[in-house]
Amino acid sequence: MSVVASRLAPEHVGLTPSEYQRVLERLGREPNEVELGMIGAMWSEHCGYKHTRPLLKLLPTRGPRVVQGPGENAGAVDIGDGLVVVLKMESHNHPSAIEPYQGAATGVGGIVRDIFTMGARPLALLDSLRFGPPESGRGRFLLSGVVAGIAGYGNCIGVPTVGGEVVFHPSYTENPLVNVLCVGLARRGMLVRARASEVGHVVVLVGADTGRDGIQGATFASAELDERSAERRPAVQVGNPFLEKLLLEACLELIDSGVVAAMQDLGAAGLTSSSVELAARGGRGIELDVARVSRREHGMTPYEVMLSESQERMLVVVAPEHVERVRAHFARWELHSDVVGRITDDGLIRVRDGARQVACLPIPLLTDDVPTYLREATFRPWPRLEEADLPEPGAVDPAEALLRLLGSPNLCSRRAIYRRYDHTVQANTVIPPGVGAAVLRVRGTRKGLALSTDGNGRYCRADPRLGAQLAVAEAARNVACTGAEPVALTDCLNYGNPERPEVYGALRAGIEGIADACRALGIPVVSGNVSLYNESNGSAIYPTPIVGVVGLLREVSAAVPVGFQRVGEVVLLLGPSGGHLGCSEYLSVIVGSEAGPPPPLDLALERAVQRLVVSLAGARLIASAQDCADGGLAIALAECCLAGGLGFEGSPTALERLVDDAGGRLDAALFGEGQSRIVVSCRPEDEPEVLATARALNVPAQRIGRVAGAALRWGNRLALPLGRLKEVWAHGLDRAFG
Repeated sequence: MSVVASRLAPEHVGLTPSEYQRVLERLGREPNEVELGMIGAMWSEHCGYKHTRPLLKLLPTRGPRVVQGPGENAGAVDIGDGLVVVLKMESHNHPSAIEPYQGAATGVGGIVRDIFTMGARPLALLDSLRFGPPESGRGRFLLSGVVAGIAGYGNCIGVPTVGGEVVFHPSYTENPLVNVLCVGLARRGMLVRARASEVGHVVVLVGADTGRDGIQGATFASAELDERSAERRPAVQVGNPFLEKLLLEACLELIDSGVVAAMQDLGAAGLTSSSVELAARGGRGIELDVARVSRREHGMTPYEVMLSESQERMLVVVAPEHVERVRAHFARWELHSDVVGRITDDGLIRVRDGARQVACLPIPLLTDDVPTYLREATFRPWPRLEEADLPEPGAVDPAEALLRLLGSPNLCSRRAIYRRYDHTVQANTVIPPGVGAAVLRVRGTRKGLALSTDGNGRYCRADPRLGAQLAVAEAARNVACTGAEPVALTDCLNYGNPERPEVYGALRAGIEGIADACRALGIPVVSGNVSLYNESNGSAIYPTPIVGVVGLLREVSAAVPVGFQRVGEVVLLLGPSGGHLGCSEYLSVIVGSEAGPPPPLDLALERAVQRLVVSLAGARLIASAQDCADGGLAIALAECCLAGGLGFEGSPTALERLVDDAGGRLDAALFGEGQSRIVVSCRPEDEPEVLATARALNVPAQRIGRVAGAALRWGNRLALPLGRLKEVWAHGLDRAFG
């Protein structure tokens, strides 16, 4: 091949001088412009995982149910009956910061493709979002655009958005986090891998025509945002959910026919990454002809075609004798397809533009040779919580504190957001969004799936390792509260610039924390995503690992709701009683401080508490369950009351015991965020068996009251009518956004 030196500078594609020197040494020559663009994209943080690949090896990825772990488009776990659940979480943070509607919409489209590429029908979406304070104009702008993008895309393709979370904090003002989880269902024997291993197989590109949107999007997602980032708006893709719906149905039907050898969606780095990954996983090479790629814009160069991130495109690998059948199949779905290449045995990616070869690179250069970095790790100190920082005991009225917390942006109802999402399409949603984990039925079986996401940036800023453990524990606890056994985890690791020692230290500690918790709780990590360089002008987001957990219900009819069900039920607290005010929402909202360490976590006790509530639910001994998380016990009780429309009458004796255990502080007892605690209700006649089961598992358990009346009342310490609680909680976001 005649090689012409690139007119691009290495830094224009995200390569450092030392990385470019490494390219020259490996390649033995200067790359041309197309090759340089391909290398820059594949060596970006977004595609190459330069700072996390060595660290991700710490995660436990195996288990008796694991069918597919990390390394494919998504992970898969066996749930019996010949079925597997496929799951993956991805981020679209940088695009959403620049163009919130399309950034969020294409994030949904991308994660849905990751699922049906595996041969699984997408069942549900969950989104985990972070924004700056709602009173800021930018916070309102980003939230409005992101929510509209999620709703606009998800509703159109017929995949319900059933859960997630929204958190507001100043650290996300310039860098919102838009993390989307998708789960799907497939027959075990029909799983499709993105692995092209047969020489001579044909590569077909199907779906949207290729345009100039999203070029070098992977590089854009691997750099800090600054005042010039808006100029990168062309790096944000544009989505078409109606085309994606056609692509989804056509691909699933084609997979059922048995002619698909491999399939890969075109995401970050477009045709470059999808073709390279197909060949690399199969240990083969690939030859492409960009002249055969249908385009929606005139004058596109091979560089642009190879690096475009236009959405709704798939690569399908089939045997030569099936090509015309496959193209006719897609044509029936009104989808255009092009034969663009073939699988070779030389370990190279060769790119032609008709008769002219425009790139030739060894596949390992774009995969195995991507540099990895082990950086210096430091820890930024966090303010200690001194007794003098807390209000005097008794100085804060608990009723007033509860109302302020319940109406605050991070604890109030999210109905104003999730009402825009269609959570009933497909008719599988058993427990809808609102409070706690969502639950779906698995059609054709008696089983169900419980889904939850969680992450607390404040905890992780204060103690990165413990904060990550707490994220895993709470997501799994939410799932367990429905009666489901947590069976798999996917994560999205959102951090700042890893080249800074304090960010790299938090990243490493966060991954270690996830590994700690997953091993202790017996939950494998089967897929995930890393999003780094979430910074603007040198200011980073709080370290925010988000975890999504999927749980299995053997009997979906036994799914446990959050709300109290009947007057006269006994209300019990499972787990330890002591409160913890460090890093709490109470401290933030009432005191205006974030000081102190996060609450401690005993992982052995956490596992026992989760096993206990799953056991009680399976035996149908509990009527409701809600974990004590942000805002503590009082918020959990209020959520149980609001979800069920019934009041709570607390035992004064039990409250005094809780106050004693909290060092004599009523606010710590009510609003402290101690871990491994679950509020459950049960019939009075079942209370002895519930307590006996708890004793058998060495889990503390105590009666704290009963379901009664139309108020949340606890002796003479706290009394609020449900109507007042509902008004404050239901309209919190409306007030926050004016």
